[in-house]
Amino acid sequence: MKEETKSGEINALIRLLDDTDEEVFSHISTRLITFGPAVIPVLESAWSGSLDAFMQGRIEQIIHRIQLEALQKEIAAWAHSDDRDMLTGAILVARYQYPDLNELKIRDQVDKIKRDAWLELNDELTALEQVKVLNRVFFDMHGFSGNTQNFHAPQNSDINIVLETKKGNPLMLSLIYCKVANDLSIPLYGINLPEHFVLGYRDENTAIPILRQTDRQRILFYVNCFSKGDVCGRKEIDAFLKQLKIKPEPQYYEPCTTVDMIQRLIRNLMNSFYKLGEMDKVSELELLMKATE
Repeated sequence: MKEETKSGEINALIRLLDDTDEEVFSHISTRLITFGPAVIPVLESAWSGSLDAFMQGRIEQIIHRIQLEALQKEIAAWAHSDDRDMLTGAILVARYQYPDLNELKIRDQVDKIKRDAWLELNDELTALEQVKVLNRVFFDMHGFSGNTQNFHAPQNSDINIVLETKKGNPLMLSLIYCKVANDLSIPLYGINLPEHFVLGYRDENTAIPILRQTDRQRILFYVNCFSKGDVCGRKEIDAFLKQLKIKPEPQYYEPCTTVDMIQRLIRNLMNSFYKLGEMDKVSELELLMKATE
């Protein structure tokens, strides 16, 4: 379709958005959505030029649906790519609520933490000493801490908000901490505990991907980022699971994949919105979850 013809059709469709017939609106919105993200600036311009709250609401609905469909495709592409960078995954999830977030700013904020840690690290440090450096930089210098007062708030799962407020849930704090560590060649990996999330420091002689059950003892120790980087051992994990009356399973001691981390991030958001009674968002996040599978 020629650009002028396409533009004419889009403008004609937008002019019909004030039609109160829901069937007509369904047809118009479906057609506008087929144009994809390219039509969003035109819709935003129409929104700004309208004083009709009814029409503005409909435009907002269409923009949201376009952004959601585009986000599903991007998350699916990320989950099935060879480079599943955890920071990219977290940014994609945050774009569900903040489609216009500043990705460059987020990456700069994480790089700043990494640079500060790099300045204090050297090749002679032991594993525990490396973690002490990371703790000092992450929790003392940059002021991160667990959000104990509003634990289930959706904002705790949005990396842009957590980087600004310095408060988050166990998973998001662990994700940022882990990203910094991995970029500095420190072998920390996510541990998908029930009702909690920690990091495991892998013996440097262990193969990088995922540990086999027989390799469990090669996790030297665990790091609890929600408790300002407290270090614990396997016995503490055993006790935690016993307290929850959950049978110890290999996956509670071994590193999970980056996709596992992002899936849990989405589940955390779903749980937050469920508690708030926002079931439409729960349903939309289910679509993002399916995109990772």
